[in-house]
Amino acid sequence: MRVTGGWPLAVGLLLLGWLWLGPLPDMARRAFSPHMILHLGVAVTAAPLIVIGLLRLSPGRGTLRYPVLVAVAASALEFAVVWGWHAPAMHEMAARSHSRFALQQLSFLVAGIALWWACLAGRTREELAIGGVATLFASMHMAMLGILLILAPQLIYAPQFCLGAFGLRPLADQQLGGGLMALFGTLPFVAAGAWIASRLARQEPAGRR
Repeated sequence: MRVTGGWPLAVGLLLLGWLWLGPLPDMARRAFSPHMILHLGVAVTAAPLIVIGLLRLSPGRGTLRYPVLVAVAASALEFAVVWGWHAPAMHEMAARSHSRFALQQLSFLVAGIALWWACLAGRTREELAIGGVATLFASMHMAMLGILLILAPQLIYAPQFCLGAFGLRPLADQQLGGGLMALFGTLPFVAAGAWIASRLARQEPAGRR
């Protein structure tokens, strides 16, 4: 039962292996939309699967001792990692070096796991509500970054690191990356927020028990 219940962990780890060992890392250092596909695959697909699998394997151990502190710290870390690595100087620095690129990808995973743990590990009404606020904040700043990239009238990143992919010109490729961020960086958090809201609706306030 424990192995069966933990299948999201296995899927998340397999996905992570495919993302990091497949063709995307090399493409991501030369074009923006593959970078965004890789980022979203790690942070909002593999990371929540890993967290869900760990929580299923250890029910009750995910209870947050200091839910507000955990949520604020995880949200701040994830915000700093996402916006920091997408600043032109940081993005280009990572693209120039294998070791810095690996650090970038590892930070996406660590920040993603921390945030999804803060969002999904709650059990009490307070913890669930705090997790819901964290999902809302994450969806908002991911959408904001994506929209800024879509609306940029020119390349934000140096041309040698934004050559274009999938037959697209560099600017269109950058805008595609922004669109992926705005849509697929937001939807998982919206879905998580809806799941949290449904759990809150099913729980009775403490005073009524």
